[in-house]
Amino acid sequence: MPGTKCATPAHKLNGHHSLALFFKIPCIDALQIVNKVLRGLRANFNWYNHYITFHDGVTVRNPMSVFATDRIEADYLVETAFPVDAAVAVMAGEQSSGTFVPLPGETAELKARSAARVERIDIVEEDVGDGPSLPGARHPGTGPVKRARVTLSWPVANIGPSLPNLMATVAGNLFELAQFSGLRILDIRLDQSFAAAYPGPKFGVEGTRRLAMVDNGPLIGTIVKPSVGLGPSETAALVTRLAEAGIDFIKDDELQSDGPACPFEDRVKAVSQAIERHAERTGKRVMFAFNLTGDLDQMRRRHDFVVSHGGTCVMASLNSVGLVGMIELGCHAELPIHAHRNGWGYLSRHPLLGWSYIAWQKLWRLAGADHMHVNGLDNKFCEANDSVIASARQCLTPLWPDKPCIAMPVFSSGQSALQPPETFRLLQSTDLIYAAGGGIMAHPDGPAAGVESLRSAWEAAVSGTPLEEQARRDRALARAIEAYS
Repeated sequence: MPGTKCATPAHKLNGHHSLALFFKIPCIDALQIVNKVLRGLRANFNWYNHYITFHDGVTVRNPMSVFATDRIEADYLVETAFPVDAAVAVMAGEQSSGTFVPLPGETAELKARSAARVERIDIVEEDVGDGPSLPGARHPGTGPVKRARVTLSWPVANIGPSLPNLMATVAGNLFELAQFSGLRILDIRLDQSFAAAYPGPKFGVEGTRRLAMVDNGPLIGTIVKPSVGLGPSETAALVTRLAEAGIDFIKDDELQSDGPACPFEDRVKAVSQAIERHAERTGKRVMFAFNLTGDLDQMRRRHDFVVSHGGTCVMASLNSVGLVGMIELGCHAELPIHAHRNGWGYLSRHPLLGWSYIAWQKLWRLAGADHMHVNGLDNKFCEANDSVIASARQCLTPLWPDKPCIAMPVFSSGQSALQPPETFRLLQSTDLIYAAGGGIMAHPDGPAAGVESLRSAWEAAVSGTPLEEQARRDRALARAIEAYS
């Protein structure tokens, strides 16, 4: 909810305060439980059980079990010329208690408590045949290059519910291990303690719809173009034109920040005035995502400036601000955060290196992202359509039953009136932002016709009407199909 404060990470709490967080009971009652446990009075107590049951019948969650048995899991696709189990054992050791030689202090008890565990190995290709996918990997001299899906797990106790340290654990010194000629993170599963430690999206789908005044269907959006070069007054003039065209959502381009040609505060003032004038005339307040990407103090200050001028959304470039930047912004924000993934290609383009979006987006949603870019069908980049849809589905899939952290997927990149039918057929949801730049601004009859064509295409998609049939009774759609086919 707006204004929600970030929960204090459990590992930063002490004594009965920590127990109170996990039990969700008053601190004084938690203290009584602590005393009861520590005295061993009438308790069937085991540090490795998830629950404590007292002889009087009271059963409560064992808070210590969060750090004793609860685990983080990560799935990987790996490629190696070594025996897979041996290579994966190196991987597990490197990311927990081990190193390249046995250590005196690495006792059996320590390993049992803290070592990463290999949960599963499934060979998917016994012989790749084409040789290693990436350079620099060692080869034992015999045997084929193999690929496998692997699951590792770690005790939460190693790091506590900390997203930055989770990143170092599941994606640290793995990609450069010499035993592997390919390594990609496919998915992660987090313990419930992470849900208690981070706010997640404060607005998500419901809050975004409320502020954008769109109850049903996708939010039809666009991007300020040209990306850079427009000053504050020119940007405001474009916003006025788009608002009059019936747009729901507009965002800064990720290249537009706080340069002398278009200072952030001047842009916010000019655009906010344009939006306010339109709202006074029509009752419709267009949502504008101002790009506040910067250092921590800059982002907080810029966010507060947007709030003070009646803004309804801010935007940050995830790979620029990093996890800590997003966490701090998520804790501070009183507006939806539009999370832009520019730079995603360097994390994902090679199929045997980097991240799957399915794993990556979970971190940012938990950190507080309300909107997540997922690319678009038949886009101008290299991503396949099935990957785009899988990404969007994941944004709409709950992380936990009691804390779903749903983020609104943002479709963009070469989108026009052509893609909505297939987008809806595959996704079966309109809980999304459909952002088209050229698909609106380059419509042969102008931006208003561009917006109309997109709404008509989505209406056809949801109703199951063929696009060509819809176009026979909608000139804007017909002209869009002609222009973009």
